[in-house]
Amino acid sequence: MIIAEDLSALLLAAARNNADWCDAVSRAHGVPTTFTPAAWSGAVRTPALYPDAVSLTPVATPAEVLAGVDTASPGCSVKDGFAALDLAPAGFEVLFEAWWIHRPAGPAPSRPSAGPRWSRVCGPGELADWAAAWGGGEPSGPFRPELLRPDVAFLAGRAGGRIVAGAVLNVGGGVVGVSNLFAPDPAGTDSAWAAALDAAAELWPGLPVVGYEHGEDLDAAVRAGFAPIGPLRVWLHTA
Repeated sequence: MIIAEDLSALLLAAARNNADWCDAVSRAHGVPTTFTPAAWSGAVRTPALYPDAVSLTPVATPAEVLAGVDTASPGCSVKDGFAALDLAPAGFEVLFEAWWIHRPAGPAPSRPSAGPRWSRVCGPGELADWAAAWGGGEPSGPFRPELLRPDVAFLAGRAGGRIVAGAVLNVGGGVVGVSNLFAPDPAGTDSAWAAALDAAAELWPGLPVVGYEHGEDLDAAVRAGFAPIGPLRVWLHTA
């Protein structure tokens, strides 16, 4: 059982860790970024699928979160890390809702005996292959070689000589974040979560693991031993 003080700390750490990852991806694309006590933000449009701002505290105000972003050009989005903001008056609509998830430090209790063989991606060539697998076979995504750094681990699950599953780990805020997990089927998803937990325990032992999911992906995370700890929302500017 997580007591209230620990839960608040975990939510703050999860939001900060996710902002760190968004910052790394955005900076790899040359986006100027800023951290304030209230929010992380990018001064120009961030890469596709990444928010232009992430709130870092439940008491952040809409003005504080939106101060550093461009709402004039199309596509501005904000990750409301605590589902606490009302951005409708500023011309935003809720795009989707999800849950932050948490699992205590430690490897997976077991991993399916059959399934991909897992390793850390090394080098731009392997990263390009990983991104193509993540994108369904087409070279795609925001993943540039600048992201091959000590605080980030791209994990690849290989079968038949090709990448069929993967995930990203990033460390920051006193936690390890899991994102961009993909697999060909539900059994592969369970294998991917187990591989991510094992890698987190090996690379950064003693740190809890966080992320966010919704729908069937949330169900898979719960099967892997994660617990939902708090809601978040992603807002899209539509006015």
